[in-house]
Amino acid sequence: MADALGEHLLRYNKHFGEKVTLKDLQGKWLWDVVSTDRHAVLDAYLRSEDFFEVLAVMPESQRVLHRLQMNYEVFIATAAMEVPTSFQAKYHWLAKHFPFIPASHIVYCGDKSILHADYLIDDNPRQLRRFKGEGILYNAPHNAGVKGYKRVNDWLEVEQLFLS
Repeated sequence: MADALGEHLLRYNKHFGEKVTLKDLQGKWLWDVVSTDRHAVLDAYLRSEDFFEVLAVMPESQRVLHRLQMNYEVFIATAAMEVPTSFQAKYHWLAKHFPFIPASHIVYCGDKSILHADYLIDDNPRQLRRFKGEGILYNAPHNAGVKGYKRVNDWLEVEQLFLS
């Protein structure tokens, strides 16, 4: 739904005058590519007040989620405990870009295995490992080599999977 990696790369490249691309991250997290002496800066981006409020919306996610909501009970789960300062910004971002999702259907957690749902779409395989329903891996550079999950490349594929 939100392009956090794009914003992270934008800030990092601007700050350090580098040109790290999504291609450079295939099979790796940004933290794996960046030298350890810069990890505190990466973390500071995440904890800045505006990081989560300015994220770009993934193409087609608004339209597809709106359609999904007509056929399914949709909940948005965010591992906000990983960045506890993000709660308010994530709430505002969701309200701005996905106003059709009621606040009662937004779940702030750390480990998404607490969710009792049929499906979980996530780009982080760690969130899918203990989930009891069907985990669907949303394609991202850091999960390029991960196997064992149904995979979607974009929101159009989500639409095709659930609404065709």
